[in-house]
Amino acid sequence: MSAQPETFGFQAEISQLLDLIINTFYSNKSIFLRELISNGSDALDKIRYQSLTDPSQLDTEKELYILIRPDKENKTLSIRDTGIGMTKADLVNNLGTIAKSGTKAFMEALSAGGDVSMIGQFGVGFYSAYLVAERVQVITKHNDDEQYIWESAAGGTFTITPDTVNPPLGRGTELRLFLKEDQLEYLEEKKIKEIVKKHSEFISYPIKLVVTKEKEVEEEEEEEESADKDAKIEEVEDEEEKKEKKTKKVKQVTQEQEELNKTKPIWTRNPSDITTEEYGSFYKSLTNDWEDHLAVKHFSVEGQLEFKAILFVPKRAPFDLFESKKKRNNIKLYVRRVFIMDDCEDLIPEYLNFVKGIVDSEDLPLNISRETLQQNKILKVIRKNIVKKCMDLFTEIAEDKDNFQKFYEAFGKNLKLGIHEDAQNRSKLAEFLRFHSTKALEEQTSLKDYITRMPEIQKSIYYLTGESLTSVRDSPFLEVLKKKGFEVLLLVDPIDEYAVTQLKEFEGRKLVCVSKEGLELEETDEEKKSREEEAAQLEDLCKTIKDTLGDKVEKVVVSNRITDSPCVLVTGQFGWSSNMERIMKAQALRDSSMSSYMASKKTLELNPRNPIIRELKKKVTEDKADKSVRDLTILLFETALLTSGFVLDEPTNFAKRIHRMISLGLDVDEEEDVEPAATESAPATEGASASAMEEID
Repeated sequence: MSAQPETFGFQAEISQLLDLIINTFYSNKSIFLRELISNGSDALDKIRYQSLTDPSQLDTEKELYILIRPDKENKTLSIRDTGIGMTKADLVNNLGTIAKSGTKAFMEALSAGGDVSMIGQFGVGFYSAYLVAERVQVITKHNDDEQYIWESAAGGTFTITPDTVNPPLGRGTELRLFLKEDQLEYLEEKKIKEIVKKHSEFISYPIKLVVTKEKEVEEEEEEEESADKDAKIEEVEDEEEKKEKKTKKVKQVTQEQEELNKTKPIWTRNPSDITTEEYGSFYKSLTNDWEDHLAVKHFSVEGQLEFKAILFVPKRAPFDLFESKKKRNNIKLYVRRVFIMDDCEDLIPEYLNFVKGIVDSEDLPLNISRETLQQNKILKVIRKNIVKKCMDLFTEIAEDKDNFQKFYEAFGKNLKLGIHEDAQNRSKLAEFLRFHSTKALEEQTSLKDYITRMPEIQKSIYYLTGESLTSVRDSPFLEVLKKKGFEVLLLVDPIDEYAVTQLKEFEGRKLVCVSKEGLELEETDEEKKSREEEAAQLEDLCKTIKDTLGDKVEKVVVSNRITDSPCVLVTGQFGWSSNMERIMKAQALRDSSMSSYMASKKTLELNPRNPIIRELKKKVTEDKADKSVRDLTILLFETALLTSGFVLDEPTNFAKRIHRMISLGLDVDEEEDVEPAATESAPATEGASASAMEEID
């Protein structure tokens, strides 16, 4: 009597994904085989890893392999692995009811015109079976559970039944794909071999294919016995000829298992013998990427420590590069060709998490656990070597301008994160940084190139941070520097703020932020003398403005950094810049207490040569208590806030002031249209315009 099936519903996102896979036309359906073989290989990795500490795990099936069996009669393709298998709970959770984080992201990527072959990168490779199958059965046996059959035709539900009909697997999983009528080509031996060679050649377990062979065998014909038995045969040859005549050839069909991936692991070979195509196919099989890699570094380290490694830099950044729950790195750790783990955090720093590859050590013990791995000195040496080789690899990429541009667009943030985190390699990483500048608005420039363009009198590297290139390229902070011919780097990526705070200097030259106080510009004695005189003349005005603004600014001084703008707001040397303040305010989980002591004290710097400031000085000299001076001061302060990259605390008041100015400019009576109920009368005379500013506030 067969056991009763239990029915479960697919999680909503998985149902949507299956609809998408089944009802959309994809040209490259063959990737389903790569995905299912990869899953089988992962299951074999898991049981092999368990067997390192508990060899009895392999008792249920000693041999580790993947077997592909096409059945043309029943139109099924079965893929069997002797891996870890799944318990009933695994079947329920992994195949249907719990959506992986990648499900939604993959659907978004598909609807944005992505390629279905990306499916493996999002962790939902199993469902690719429905590209070619109308119904899928998963027969599985885990060491800790019974044998079960999972089955679904993707109609929103799946069933799980205790298996009483199939022969026992021992351990592992068999996927049976009941192929659609138009997908029967995947039962052809030639097609399967072609796909396995392309995608799964470097899987570290034997992939066997059941092939049907026809042999011609000779069978003896039953003949009537010759009448003249006594006839003498004189020659032996004649006798043999007669024997041949008594046999006939018959076609006999046999089934054999043929191993498809006999190539040895590519990293054990000599780099000079390996072609770019071989590296490419190894990279694709390792990462499930559908594009070729951008660069590769294949090396071996010998001496006290021995290991071989291949490192790849992809062409694009993955969709979840900086996701916190994401796997921390993409380096697979092998010990003497045996896969150990692929999420060893100590193998490579987090900022290099985009580098993919393998490390095969000769020195680590096979039965190493995660805990002992962390204390292992060998690992620290391997890590140091990998980082060093990554730097060499980036230097090689930098030799080709186009390639480096692609690389920097995809992974520039990682390099900047490295500057923030990795003090040891900071100066090396700084060589790879590229920024826009006042002299390189179209193409980005390196710090080395910047130094070669510096005038002799320039001692420091100047930079300005901001939200976008448009907002910083005409910033008032650049006025004097442009006039003097000094180049200023324009840093518009939020992470730049963190990176330059840590970098501090490059090749002995300090990095100076032009929006912070203490900007020391190289000036002649005459310039210095005239600046001191101007400061003395504006002393009264500075005091009046400070009194008006109160604690909104720490001090008011004469500026040496602006030539056209009336005033600008600079921040303290050691606090946040205006841009950093904006970034910190945007943090969803920020600690607001930090803002109180890190938010910089603002200094208002005045331009003594600006007509507005001169006129304001006159007004202050005539009458310090003039209300229009107060209003103009506040308006100047608020416009300075905006041009200096800050955010207005009271935008409505600022808007009212501007509207009042527009009304004055157009000679509009603001209260003309006010309903009769309004009690205030509008200033009617033209002469009122001059003193109207008093009422702006």
